[in-house]
Amino acid sequence: MEFLSLTWIPLLLVLFIRSLLVGKARKTSKLPPGPTPLPIIGNLHMLSKLPHRDLHTLAQKYGPIMRINLGSLPTIVISSPHMAKQILKTHDHIFASRPIMGDNNHILSPQKVAFAPYGSYWKFMRKALVRELFSPKRMKSFASLRAQEALAMTQSILKSAATNANADTNPLVVDVTREVTFFTNNIICRMSFGKKCNEAELGGNLFKEVLDEAIALSCGFNYRDYIPLLGRLDLQGLKRRQTELTKIFHVLLERIVDEHLQRRKNDSNLECEDFVDVLLSLSEDVSMEIKFTHDHIKNVIFDLLIAGTDTSGATLEWGMSELLRNPSAIKRAQEELDSVVGQSRMVEESDLPHLQYLQSVVKETLRLYPSAPLLLPHESMEQSTIGGYQIPAKTGVLVNAWAIGRDPIIWEEANEFKPERFLRSQIDVKGQDFEFIPFGSGRRGCPGIPLALPMIQLGLAQLLHCFNWYLPKGVTPETLDFSEFFGITMPRAVHLLAIPFPRLPLNLYEPQY
Repeated sequence: MEFLSLTWIPLLLVLFIRSLLVGKARKTSKLPPGPTPLPIIGNLHMLSKLPHRDLHTLAQKYGPIMRINLGSLPTIVISSPHMAKQILKTHDHIFASRPIMGDNNHILSPQKVAFAPYGSYWKFMRKALVRELFSPKRMKSFASLRAQEALAMTQSILKSAATNANADTNPLVVDVTREVTFFTNNIICRMSFGKKCNEAELGGNLFKEVLDEAIALSCGFNYRDYIPLLGRLDLQGLKRRQTELTKIFHVLLERIVDEHLQRRKNDSNLECEDFVDVLLSLSEDVSMEIKFTHDHIKNVIFDLLIAGTDTSGATLEWGMSELLRNPSAIKRAQEELDSVVGQSRMVEESDLPHLQYLQSVVKETLRLYPSAPLLLPHESMEQSTIGGYQIPAKTGVLVNAWAIGRDPIIWEEANEFKPERFLRSQIDVKGQDFEFIPFGSGRRGCPGIPLALPMIQLGLAQLLHCFNWYLPKGVTPETLDFSEFFGITMPRAVHLLAIPFPRLPLNLYEPQY
């Protein structure tokens, strides 16, 4: 131990002197203000398990454009609509890249669309996704699938409530988080490769379990990303587990691709194509500017699973949480549903444009609980000037969408759940209104909005139309747990439990397909 401590001393001295020299250089340049970083760890010691809140607090002191060091990575944090517009619109061409994290610790491979650096590969993949997967025609073709899964969710809730009704404590209590998670997961899995996430062909619950773990690893904090000194060490055991998960996903997704190849061979005129079918068609197109391989297909599907399931499920559980804390909002949403839909049929996607208050509930939920509170990180590709401050090339940028959505200068009663504020506003979620950017904006804005919004709106409408909801015994609106779990996404830290009672004729809950 004594030998080890002596060998560390020269390295620590070098790093300390280097940090002093860097700090002196910073003082001579017009960098944004920020807290003084420590050697090696930078400002990581100032961040807790909820960094979006910590960065919001620091921004109150240092301003809407702030400099911090995440280990050795210089990072700019943006916390106002004006500064967000500068990064995501005015200078979008400079900040459209992604930082390469640590030692490329990725599941499957680093060549996934969401984290790909800006360049020809990313442009090609983004264009293919928008044109082939997220087009209005493609999304419309999956409408019946979404309706099936919405009905399946109500049937599962009824079954779960009936099972729990035999218990002595908390009768009829349903795990809402579990139900909405399966709803979103099943939709994304069926759209992607034609199977529910817990089907036997996928190993029963194995696929769901490894997907949940993959999301946690992809979204969690990895010391190696920020402190190169730890690059060869695996102190958290993450690299080992990522390797294991990569092998599992390779086997599962390769099997799915092979099944699709065989099906396409047997039936060349498929009436209903899922995303794997579409991507296989791209791989067979010899005119493509980039050769589309099976590895590309697996990475695109993995990206869709990560981005589409966790985010939409979290929005639904937060929306239901706020509604349970605000019974008057549930009543108003149900009155609108009864007026537009009635109680003699299930809600349909064609009803959604006429449900203005329900759309406002979704927007208000996304304002308070954006799918990715810090969006995905950006990186400057060249030196620029933002807000009068110099931003060097290769600087990371975090946009705190959570802080922007709760800015009291912009939003009246910013921390209160008030869906009606959007009834008198033209603000939308598509990234043109920088006081409200839950899906980001600019070149790296989320391309999956056409996929996410119908799923969230239909899921919430189905839950409110089919059931009256109450909190479990002993839980009040004031004591309902609203603690968060931070990753790239921000789900509830604990599952949401509630008591449902059917409000429609029971025959409507029976299978319709």
